[in-house]
This record gives sequence, C-alpha cells and structure tokens, in this order.
Amino acid sequence: MVHRDKELMAQAAAARLITKIVDAQSARGSASVVLTGGRNGNGLLAALAEAPARDAVDWSRLDLWWGDERFLPEGHPDRNVTQAREALLDAVGLDPARVHPMPASDGPWGSEVEAAAEAYAEELNRAARPENHGAVPSFDVLLLGVGPDTHVASLFPELPAVREAERTVVAVRGAPKPPPTRVSLTLPAIRAAQEVWLLAAGEDKAKAVTIALSGAGEIQAPAAGAYGRRRTLWLLDRAAAAGLPRELYPPASP
Repeated sequence: MVHRDKELMAQAAAARLITKIVDAQSARGSASVVLTGGRNGNGLLAALAEAPARDAVDWSRLDLWWGDERFLPEGHPDRNVTQAREALLDAVGLDPARVHPMPASDGPWGSEVEAAAEAYAEELNRAARPENHGAVPSFDVLLLGVGPDTHVASLFPELPAVREAERTVVAVRGAPKPPPTRVSLTLPAIRAAQEVWLLAAGEDKAKAVTIALSGAGEIQAPAAGAYGRRRTLWLLDRAAAAGLPRELYPPASP
C-alpha cells in the first residue's frame, strides 16, 4: 500500500494494526505483535497513541515482542524498547508480564550478547504453543522497518545473521550501523508470523524497496526474505515507492 507521505502512512498502518489486534482478540482472547524500531516503527507507535480507536484494543491481552534490539544498557535512549515506551507503551494499560523486551547489556548476561540472544530464543520457545508448529509463537503481526541498505531487524546484507537457517535469535557483532552489537530475530523466526508488515518511507528508502521487490536474493537484500505465513504487506509512502513500476501497487491515497 502506498500513501501520500510518511504521516499518512503511519496513521493508516496504526488503524490497520488496531483492527488486526481487535480481530485477533475477538477470535482468541489475545493477540501478539512484534515491534520494530527506527523512525517508521516509532512513527507508527506515535500514530497509534493518537488514534481515536486506540481504546478498542484490550491492551492487557496483548503480547509484545521485538524484532531486534541494540545491545545497550537498560533505559538507554537508543534502545528500541525505550523509544517504544516513550511513543506508546507507557500510555496504555499493558500487562508487564506480556511485554518481552530483548535483554540489555547490563542485564543478567552482562556483555555476553550470545547468551542474551539464546535467552530470548528460550523465552520465545516457552511462549510457543503446540499449534504454532515451531520454536516461536505464530505472531499475528510482525513489523519491520526497511533500511536504506535493505536490512530488516538487525539482519544486514551478507553478514552471518542473515544466513542463519536454524536458530530463531542471534547475536550480531560488527553491524555497519551503530551500535555494532545487537540482538536480532532471524529469517526463520520472522517467517513464523502470520503477517509480516514492512515499513518504508522517504527518498532514502526508494532504492532498497525497489531492490527488495525486484527478485533480489535475501543474502544480498534481507528485506526480500521477510515474509509471513499468510500475508506480506509493504506499507510505503510515495517517496519510498518512487522506483517501483506503477502497476505493482494500487493508486496512492490522497
């Protein structure tokens, strides 16, 4: 879906997410969402905080996970969970036991990022149900921002993490974008989601969007390897969609 600008994109994505969560809660009593950081992920959360329909969600019956995290101390302003709390989470009635941030560098595993990644994988595995048929829950929606280099979560082109085919969570060292040390879901974990939504807005994302949607391989373009079991949805603004053939997407919203 292509929207006029990043503000409209965020508002539309927020409205769509509210509907998805409410539908899942009506069907099963609960819902699960994997959050993403970055300007588009945080923009969506800010729009959700301001959405008139926000209170239709039963926030106490929502499980929240993260697709990746910067391996920094708890409360650091650059951590995705810190930014998410400021944008939305502190303003709604979440059940703390159902909020699952990735470990911080001053947590129980200290600077051992590999141990922190393994611990998050174990937490996901404990939450998986038999009907999920895998090592992670079958998330209702998994959100991903798309980087200018086509990275999603902390899966960067050509780095070992994007090649991981078995583990669900990995440590990332030497990331080309600071900070260099991170924790990330892998493509197998991402693909366990019922729906994967990829967010991209701005001229700096146009090349990445075009590459990812043109049949590129996932090792060179990780965004190309991110898809859901039932649905994969690209949410773009006009600037990010500028390099796509017009027949690939519906008319832009006004």
